[in-house]
Amino acid sequence: EKPPLAGRGAQTQTPAAGGEGQTDPDPSKGRDRETQTPAGEGTQTPARGEEGQRDPDPSRERGGQTDPDPSTSRGEGKRTLRWAEQQSQGCPATSPSERLVINISGLRFETQLRTLSLFPDTLLGDPSRRMRFFDPLRNEYFFDRNRPSFDAILYYYQSGGRLRRPVHVPLDIFMEEIRFYQLGEEAIETFREDEGFIQEEEKPLPQQHFQRQVWLLFEYPESSGPARGIAIVSVLVILISIVIFCLETLPEFRQESKGTPPGFAEGAHQDNQMFLLPEQPNGTPSPMHPSPRASPFFTDPFFLIETLCIIWFSFELLVRFFACPSKPEFSRNIMNIIDIVAIIPYFITLGTELAQEQQKKQQPRTAINNNGGQQQAMSLAILRVIRLVRVFRIFKLSRHSKGLQILGKTLQASMRELGLLIFFLFIGVILFSSAVYFAETDDPESLFTSIPDAFWWAVVTMTTVGYGDMYPMTIGGKIVGSLCAIAGVLTIALPVPVIVSNFNYFYHRETEQEEQCQYTHVTCGQQQSPFSDYFPSEVRAHLCETFVESRNLQGLVSITTSQTVSLYLVTLATSKNTG
Repeated sequence: EKPPLAGRGAQTQTPAAGGEGQTDPDPSKGRDRETQTPAGEGTQTPARGEEGQRDPDPSRERGGQTDPDPSTSRGEGKRTLRWAEQQSQGCPATSPSERLVINISGLRFETQLRTLSLFPDTLLGDPSRRMRFFDPLRNEYFFDRNRPSFDAILYYYQSGGRLRRPVHVPLDIFMEEIRFYQLGEEAIETFREDEGFIQEEEKPLPQQHFQRQVWLLFEYPESSGPARGIAIVSVLVILISIVIFCLETLPEFRQESKGTPPGFAEGAHQDNQMFLLPEQPNGTPSPMHPSPRASPFFTDPFFLIETLCIIWFSFELLVRFFACPSKPEFSRNIMNIIDIVAIIPYFITLGTELAQEQQKKQQPRTAINNNGGQQQAMSLAILRVIRLVRVFRIFKLSRHSKGLQILGKTLQASMRELGLLIFFLFIGVILFSSAVYFAETDDPESLFTSIPDAFWWAVVTMTTVGYGDMYPMTIGGKIVGSLCAIAGVLTIALPVPVIVSNFNYFYHRETEQEEQCQYTHVTCGQQQSPFSDYFPSEVRAHLCETFVESRNLQGLVSITTSQTVSLYLVTLATSKNTG
């Protein structure tokens, strides 16, 4: 009798004495398991060419090695065909320890399938995504990407999510590699935090459609043409307000604002009325019949222009307040606080003038006493201080100026360094002002009468300004002054590079966002959108709603990557089999 056929490459041997009819129980022989026949016969399994029979199961090959016999090409073609179908359909491999070869621009990496399967939502972890980079001739995945960056990308899979940028790889290149391998937004945010990036706050949109449109109109000038027009009008009104604030302080306009036209002088008060007396050639007012003068405040051209500007500022502030998605967040925003502070002085001044007019009408026809004059002078001083707050309107330009926004973000990110700078200056001022005072105390002509008086000199010297109003005269004082100047240069130079680095970071980030807005497309769901990362995610999603209809057209003409790769591999395996 002939023994039963074994698997591919299996052999039959005659057992030792006493072992008739027994099979070797050693399981370590695995796939090349040997079968035995009764002693004395000495028959072996015929070769593959003699009987014309072969085991149809190619999975019993040892270590995945193929038989060098040419007759096995048909089985190899079936195995390649089955593997191609599984990969194209995204089916997991039968062995998690299967190795993959990844070629990065000529540099080959080898890893296990189970390592990549830890992150199935990434490019390398998803079989359907990485199949379009598979090279069946070399049996490897080929990526024409940056080679030094892939060390960190592969380590991300091996370490279970730890992403570390190589020192010699630039930051922008590594960020492109992260996006290419689709590691996800969570990995990007973690990497940005590790690299010291400033985490941007998410800016939500209002829920109602009309409220959302109004909010985009006044808050995001780049969202539409009308929004850009409103921003231009707002900038012009701010500039007009600042110009008026400066011009009304000129002497000629200040005299007219007081109500005294050129060529006239103020006369005495009588019956609570002020009279104007024409000036004589020598400059003294000449007597004439008194003529009552109305209050010039409400007829002043500067006041009228200021009123128009305040109307626009109030309208803009109220519209943005009622359209904002969160009233508490709106109230805590520093820019909105500046808007309110810039408007309040106008209403305080208006209320004060109206109260004074009402008081003049109700006051009896007697001379103004001294207490009334003192109260009026005090109220005028308070009004001057309040009206000075209008200068903060210049910060309203930062809403429409990227440069001012970059400067504000730089100062906000450098608060720790600025605090250290002020602390160092404070220590230096105390130290050197005390030293110069005691060094100059014996000189009768010394300008340093006390330590607090020397504070100004220490600040001016440490900041290398050298105003020159106070200076030491003795040798000891000059030595202290020299040390103060040197210490000031060293103290100020320490935190400045950090502040400059923060400015460069925000400047380059803003520049990159503008370039992306002009030249790139950002994915919005399944459709490409021309709105970049300059906008917050919810704003970008809302702007992308106008492109929803094009998704259906794209779905009709698109062919999935897995179907294309499957068709290619099946064709390749068939041609190899027939060849």
